[in-house]
Amino acid sequence: MRIASIDIGTNTFRLLVTEPGEGNSLQKLYVGREITRLGEGSGNGTRLIKPGAIERSLKALSGFSEIIRDLGVEKTRAVATSMVRESDNGPEFVKMVKNETGLPVEVITGEEEALLTVNGVLKSVTFDTPDCLIFDIGGGSTEYIYVKEGNVTNLTSTRLGVVCLTERFLSEEKESEAALSALGAHIEKKLAEGLSGFPSGGKGLTIIGTAGTPTSLAAVELGLRKYDADIVNNYTLTQDGIARILNTILGTPRAERAAIPGLEKGREDLIVSGTEVVLKTLGRFSVNEMVVSDAGLLEGVAYELLS
Repeated sequence: MRIASIDIGTNTFRLLVTEPGEGNSLQKLYVGREITRLGEGSGNGTRLIKPGAIERSLKALSGFSEIIRDLGVEKTRAVATSMVRESDNGPEFVKMVKNETGLPVEVITGEEEALLTVNGVLKSVTFDTPDCLIFDIGGGSTEYIYVKEGNVTNLTSTRLGVVCLTERFLSEEKESEAALSALGAHIEKKLAEGLSGFPSGGKGLTIIGTAGTPTSLAAVELGLRKYDADIVNNYTLTQDGIARILNTILGTPRAERAAIPGLEKGREDLIVSGTEVVLKTLGRFSVNEMVVSDAGLLEGVAYELLS
C-alpha cells in the first residue's frame, strides 16, 4: 500500500510518499518540501494567517496533491502544527485547503506532534546511552521529549519557533549584539520555564535534534552543495562546531547566505534563531554534542499510517 504523509509547518511544508519496506522500515518513493512561511507575521503577536501566506500554501499543497495522485497513493494524512492550531483563521484555512486541493487537514496538538516525532526519530537514529532528549525545532514551536530507557517520561511544546523568534528579535537585516543577547536571554528563560520538570541531563544522555535547523547545520558543516539525507542522518555536531558555523553565518550578509554550501534557500534569516535554540538546549542539559535526525514528524505520521 502506498501512503502519503504531509507536515504543514509554520515555515516549511513537507511531503513523503512511501510504502512498506523490509521489516518495519519505510521504502521512500518521494520526498518533497516547500518553504511557504505560513507563519509570516506571527512574531508580532498576530493570530491570523496572512493572505499571502495562504496563497503560497495553497499553491504548495495543490502541487503535493498532484504528486499524490500521480503516484497512486491509497491513503493520505496531512497534519498541521502550531501556526494553524493557534490562528483565529486556522479553521478557515483548513476548509480552504480541502476545497481547493482535496486534502483533508488534521490539526494536531503539541503533545501529538511530539509523540509522532519520537516515533519517526527513534526508528531512524542510533545511540548507546540509556536516555535521550529529542527536540524538534519548528517555525512556530519547539517540542521537547525526554525518553528514559525507551519510555517517554517528559514532553512539552514551547513557543520557541524560529519564525516567531526571528520576527521578534532579529527583524533587522543586521543582527546586532544587543538583539542576539536579548534573543539568547529569552530562549534561556523559556527553557527554564518549559523544561523545569525535565531531568538535568549530563552524562548518559544523548541529545537528538530534528527539523530544518539541525539538518541545515549538519549540511553546512559537511559542505553539502546538494542535500543528502543519508549523510546527514545520524551525523554528530559538537557545541564548538555549531558555534563556529553560527559565527560564519553572522559574518555573512543575509543576501549572501544562500551561497553557503548546505544552507537551504529561505533559511538565511531563520538559521540564526534556530542555532541559538540548539546551543541553549545543549547548555540546558549540560551536553556538548548532538545527533542529527533527518526523520521526525513526517516519518512518524507515515509509520502510524502503515501500522
